[in-house]
Amino acid sequence: MGLEAGPMSHILDNPVWESLSGPHASFAERRGGVARYPVDMSPFLAMAGDPTADDWDAIAALAGPGTIVAAPLGRSQPPPAWEIVQVVPGVQLSGEAVWGEPDAEAVRLTAADVPDMLDLTAHTQPGPFLPRTIEMGDYLGIRRNGALVAMAGERLHPPGWTEISAVCTDPAHRGQGLATRLILAVAAGIRSRGETPFLHAAAHNPAIPLYESLGFTLRRHTTFNALRVPHLTQT
Repeated sequence: MGLEAGPMSHILDNPVWESLSGPHASFAERRGGVARYPVDMSPFLAMAGDPTADDWDAIAALAGPGTIVAAPLGRSQPPPAWEIVQVVPGVQLSGEAVWGEPDAEAVRLTAADVPDMLDLTAHTQPGPFLPRTIEMGDYLGIRRNGALVAMAGERLHPPGWTEISAVCTDPAHRGQGLATRLILAVAAGIRSRGETPFLHAAAHNPAIPLYESLGFTLRRHTTFNALRVPHLTQT
């Protein structure tokens, strides 16, 4: 999915671009005015403002014909040949009032844990999680009898802010407060660096009341957009 672009007045109004232009610049793959994460790390791409005709050509050149991309729409619409596959209403939540709390049971996850992380996210569907997503930030997990049963970590990283993402718990272990503990533990790590946590969620996500109970507040409404690159484009 792709975060919506539009008029920019705050760094969180365009967090993908700010991440790829700042702390995550080393990951950025660029074409013209468009930047994206590697396809095995994150589906997100962005540009500085609403996409222009040149930006659409750059997106097509980066992704290739027939590919589904997470492209922002902003106030514009894609060229006629592009197919809008999905538009999901979402929210952005600020954690300015969230300070977090370390958790003794939470362990830092590493590349060796990626197979278990991919298995857990495949069963719980917290959002895109790919083989290299772990490189975007710190991830914490809780294991029971050796099995990874809950996790949360860091994704987008605009300067001064870090997004908490991939919050998920195995269905057999829900109702124990594991997600709450991991969100607070990840937030504590973010705060220890002098940064502020934030979150994105689909507008219908039943976890939003949990996030609000922890101190997260609605900052803005957004959309997550998936579009298919046409097979015939001019670049």
